Amino acid sequence: MTLALLFSPQGSQAIGMGRELAQAWPAARARFDEADATLGWSVSGACWSGPEERLNDTRQTQACLFTTSLAALAALEEAAAASGVSMAPARAAGHSVGEYAALVASGVLSFADGLRLVALRGRLMADAGVDGGMAAVMGLDRARIAGIVAELGPGELVVANDNAPGQVVVSGSRAALDAAEPAFLEAGARRVIGLRVSGPFHSPLMAPVGDALSAAFTEAEWHDADPPIVSNVTAEPVRDAAAIRDLLARQVSSPVEWVASVRRMVADGVDTFVECGSGAALAGMVRRIAPEARTFTVSDAATLASALEGLGADVPAGVRA
Repeated sequence: MTLALLFSPQGSQAIGMGRELAQAWPAARARFDEADATLGWSVSGACWSGPEERLNDTRQTQACLFTTSLAALAALEEAAAASGVSMAPARAAGHSVGEYAALVASGVLSFADGLRLVALRGRLMADAGVDGGMAAVMGLDRARIAGIVAELGPGELVVANDNAPGQVVVSGSRAALDAAEPAFLEAGARRVIGLRVSGPFHSPLMAPVGDALSAAFTEAEWHDADPPIVSNVTAEPVRDAAAIRDLLARQVSSPVEWVASVRRMVADGVDTFVECGSGAALAGMVRRIAPEARTFTVSDAATLASALEGLGADVPAGVRA
């Protein structure tokens, strides 16, 4: 078995996320406690109690997802140690904001440094002042979508996330999104779904956010990745800390190359993927990209138990739901 750890993206948030794991596993609870102390506001409260408008505010969403993902990983690691299972991932990857959690899992950033950067990223993205958004186009391939986008003219709309076959996200101005929707449907798209985001993320309109993040990166301590990170920007494994910083600054205005990332991990021998965080968005994408791979999630007691069994553990009674 060759393992990759995955970390959930924005849009996965749900009230109550991480609470069950924090109640059962001290290591998970410690992540939430550290997040509350580091940021000076109740990350745990936003995750566990909401309300939805608070949890869906990008200024808080990203820090909440980051914390939940790493709390899930902490619970998995604590449970694996109790079960005698060695956690030795060969790769780590996260989708968009999830890439920051992957950096912590790979030892590139401390939890506190990563959290502060994610909180800044959320504020910058929410306050960018760009009138735009994102939409998932279901049922068309990337090449057809890119052709329609190109017909709109440069700078209006871009392919932002290549998530899975038949699931591509576009990003741009509201006017461009409205103009493109009939063209996508006429070309055969099953649906065009607006996403719960506050701006045109992963488009060139976010370039100033990347510049501001790059300046803030100097305040954190960076280390080479072990295991390697698979970059959203290039879909290539990266170890070098300086290269990771450069790619991360570009990430917010570049497409998330998720299909290529998963295919690269599979080509490198990964056959088992464990998504840590809220929900199962990435596990579902992996099943569509690489149906031969095994996928697990860790978001609550039941999924943690299933993941442990999949990793070869004799699951302790206290772990089973």
